[in-house]
Amino acid sequence: MIAFLKAFLVGGLICVIGQILIDKTKLTSGRILVMYVCIGCILGGLGFYQPIEEFGGAGATVPLTGFGFRLAEGVMKEVDSAGILGILTGGLKAAAGGITAAVVSAFIVALVANPKEK
Repeated sequence: MIAFLKAFLVGGLICVIGQILIDKTKLTSGRILVMYVCIGCILGGLGFYQPIEEFGGAGATVPLTGFGFRLAEGVMKEVDSAGILGILTGGLKAAAGGITAAVVSAFIVALVANPKEK
């Protein structure tokens, strides 16, 4: 039960920050999403996101900050094992599962949905 509460608090805080950015700035939602991925990369590269992920569980891994963290973590591990080439391959290897799930889900929805023109 405590794990659910921690996930709710961390994920909810991330969402609240996004909502405040939408309400109080002129940033579009797309720019905020890109910013979240970049922030996740930066915090992951500096070593700050791992403790957040350990505390918040799914509340930290599911949002786009978690995706950015996963990219940074993959690059760092791959650079350690493969050298400079790891900069290009590490992020894709680490995030391949999430990317594949997004592409397959989008494909299935595209087959099932019946879009209408405006």
